[in-house]
Amino acid sequence: MKSTPRVILEIKSTYKNFNKTEKKIADYILKNPQKIIYSTISQVATELEVADSTIFRFCKKINLKGFYDLKISLAADSSTDTHNYSDAYITDSDSEDAIINKVFDANISVLNDTERLIDPKRIKKAVDYLLDSDRIVFYGNGGSGSVAMDANHKFLRIGLNVSSYTDYHMQLMSVSQLTEKDVIVVISHSGSNLNILNLLDIAKENSTKTIGITSFSKSPISKKVDVPINVISHETEHQFEAFASRIAHLAVIDVLYNCTALRRKELSTMAVKKMRRAISYTRI
Repeated sequence: MKSTPRVILEIKSTYKNFNKTEKKIADYILKNPQKIIYSTISQVATELEVADSTIFRFCKKINLKGFYDLKISLAADSSTDTHNYSDAYITDSDSEDAIINKVFDANISVLNDTERLIDPKRIKKAVDYLLDSDRIVFYGNGGSGSVAMDANHKFLRIGLNVSSYTDYHMQLMSVSQLTEKDVIVVISHSGSNLNILNLLDIAKENSTKTIGITSFSKSPISKKVDVPINVISHETEHQFEAFASRIAHLAVIDVLYNCTALRRKELSTMAVKKMRRAISYTRI
């Protein structure tokens, strides 16, 4: 599957933080990337019924120098997949076959986009924290709670001192007992979960190291953690975008797990052997 242009990825990762007018511009770009290449800023502004300066400010917000830079960025990736993301919206008339295609396409697209933009330096720093800590605790609420539990399951296999909590009261009790020798990994699709933000405040008071996995690069949680790791979300009113992002969150956990296991290969191998021996008692 072809990768998505970087400017499109930037728009999607920032979408949640756009105001109403900015979302209008973002939706137009997502639906008409090729048209943008051959349009002037005035033509786009007229079609959207906004001022030229509004378009210019939007370009600056997604880390571009201006509208011309937007055109160049889209043109440079013109051979890549710039399909209309609104096509992925499930409608009442969709058949089972169409729903299968749309759901799998959304998951595949999120994974491909995240792979393209994920920062190896942040992964390395996160793994450094995980290896240097006495305790690792994973936190998540709602759908992100299942990711936290999956992470706990994986890291326990390689003999690390790990735990996970999805109940808010238990999370508060847990984080209050951590120290500067520990690390927490928080998972939040929105990156703005108030419970998680409170946990980060307490962790900071204890000098506990923090890693955050979210779907939006400029979210409050991403800004507050020591090591932010972001996946790419297709947050353009798709009713299953959070589900697709969860798949990418799980993939990030797998990356962290494998990197950590390899950095302590001998100990990890011994731990896995012990785990498999113990689990063998559950089989006939």
